[in-house]
Amino acid sequence: METIKLQSVDGKEFKVDIEVAKSSTTIKTMLEDLPFLENNDNEPVPLPNVNGDILKLIIEWATHHVKEQKDAVEITPWEQKFLKDHDSQLQELILAANYLDVKRLLDITCFSVARQLKGKSPDEIKKRLEALIDVKD
Repeated sequence: METIKLQSVDGKEFKVDIEVAKSSTTIKTMLEDLPFLENNDNEPVPLPNVNGDILKLIIEWATHHVKEQKDAVEITPWEQKFLKDHDSQLQELILAANYLDVKRLLDITCFSVARQLKGKSPDEIKKRLEALIDVKD
């Protein structure tokens, strides 16, 4: 198994299976453009827009997807549990999935927010979005 080191903005390093890392189009493109990174266990791939806690979650999600499923259309039970368990981090997951270009994760996190807002009053929507982005009046 080939691995690569990923480094978050806060300096946390994660040794990851190369196929898991390539779930991110951003990382895959970096490796294509800078091939010396792929076979270099000493030099981590820097990810300046992702903190370590969120990177760990994305690696967990990507590892599951590489091993378990490829092209699910519906949100799977595993994904539902993942989203529920990490509801308080949805905004950070959305931003990181967008930056890393992990399409499926971006789709399901945005869908999760949309589902939470469906049928809500404007005040309820405002409260949820404020909680999501941690806005203080």
